[in-house]
This record gives sequence, C-alpha cells and structure tokens, in this order.
Amino acid sequence: MRTWAVANQKGGVGKTTTTLCLGRMLAEAGHRVLVVDLDPHASLSHAFGIAPDPAPRGTYELFTEPAASLPALARPSQVERLHVCPAQPALATLERRGATQPGLGLALARALQGASDRWDCTLLDCPPTLGLLMVNALAAADRLVAPTQTDPLALHGLRDMLRTTQMVERSRRRPLPYSVVPTLHDRRTRAGTLCLHELHETHGAAVFPGAVPVDTRLRDAAAIAGGAPLQGRGADAYREVLTWLLDSLSLHSRAA
Repeated sequence: MRTWAVANQKGGVGKTTTTLCLGRMLAEAGHRVLVVDLDPHASLSHAFGIAPDPAPRGTYELFTEPAASLPALARPSQVERLHVCPAQPALATLERRGATQPGLGLALARALQGASDRWDCTLLDCPPTLGLLMVNALAAADRLVAPTQTDPLALHGLRDMLRTTQMVERSRRRPLPYSVVPTLHDRRTRAGTLCLHELHETHGAAVFPGAVPVDTRLRDAAAIAGGAPLQGRGADAYREVLTWLLDSLSLHSRAA
C-alpha cells in the first residue's frame, strides 16, 4: 500500500484540496483509496459531509483505543472505491497524551500496517503545525507530498517542513522521498513567477514541472468529495500532478 503524507508547515497552501483531488482521481483510476484526516479542524471531513457534533468515531480512536482499526473506522464516500477516516476536534488534545504514553508516535504506522491489504493508496491530510499528528504521518508515509503556494511565506513553510522530514528520517532510519506541488499559482504576478523559479532552482526534479493555478472551482471541497465533475484548469493540473507522481514512483521502483 502506498502512503502519502500531504503536508506543509504553512496553512492555506492547498493541502486538503490536494488530498481530495488526488484521492478522488486515484479512486476513479481504479485504485482502492483511503484518505485520513489528521487535522483537528477537520476540513477534509467537512467536505465529505461528516459533522464534528456529535463527534464521529475516526482518527482520534487510532491513538486512544488499542483495538481500534482503520477498516472499522473508515467510511465509504460518494466516490466509488474512496473511503475516509474522519477527524475530531479532540485530536488537539493528543499532544499532552503523547508526553506520557510511550509508542504513540507510531500509532498511525501500526494502524496502516494492519490494513495494508484493504487499500492500494492512503493519503494523510496533515495539520500545518509540527506535533504528534504530523510526526505520526511522516513516520507512517513512504512519500511526502508538499503542496506549496508560490508565495514567499509558503517557501519558508516548505523549508521548515523539510527540516522536520530530516528529523523523522533520522529517527526511523530510512529516507522519506518528497515531492513538491506548486499550488495557488498566479502567473500574472512577479512574486509568483519568482517563487516558482526558486522552487525549481532549489529542489530540482522533486518539483512538479508545472503548477496548479488559482481556480475558484477548486474551492468547493464538498463538490469534489461528492463526485461532481472535476473540470477546469485546476483539475487538469491535478491530473497532471497525479501522472507525474505515479511516473516518479515507477521510475524509482525500477531504479531500486
């Protein structure tokens, strides 16, 4: 099972939109897909129509109930072959628990290992803050997908994200490849053009050759999660992103 952590230590860069689009497109291509909402704000869960009150069973139980399993907690969506494990606001309380409960940093990895034959691909929608939830995602993932707005502040967030990745790599003693997806790109602005150039200069082949443009049709997360037609420049760009990611993985597998 492929496991991608969709993360950046900067909010508002398109992490949830990226998770939704890639997850749905993978499912429509015939893959069995699970998306896991790790953000206490639960934007991904809201997109799938899962309300926080009353709190659903979901990601929180993976950290608090030893017998909890992803197949039992995941829910089918309106998109065939696409399941979602919802978040709850209580996820924000896990930082305190992690200080006193040994092994909590690998809870998600263990849960995914126990469900490795249930799905072909898992996408982890991460919170923008460094903490137990993001570290769990990076420890469990075999690739970091980092959506990065072509904006100077977002580039700082990416640098912080990659420093965190290196820390997790040292802890788990194996590399975590990363792929950068430029998002919310406005080619009409000088700042956007310069930031896109800097991404390519700094990260080379790890950066998607194009960019996901600003597209108001991508703002309707509920429509994407609900199976409405994916149309427009933004959707087309995400299709190209998915092809690029899968091609990169194929090349990596052959090289190994």
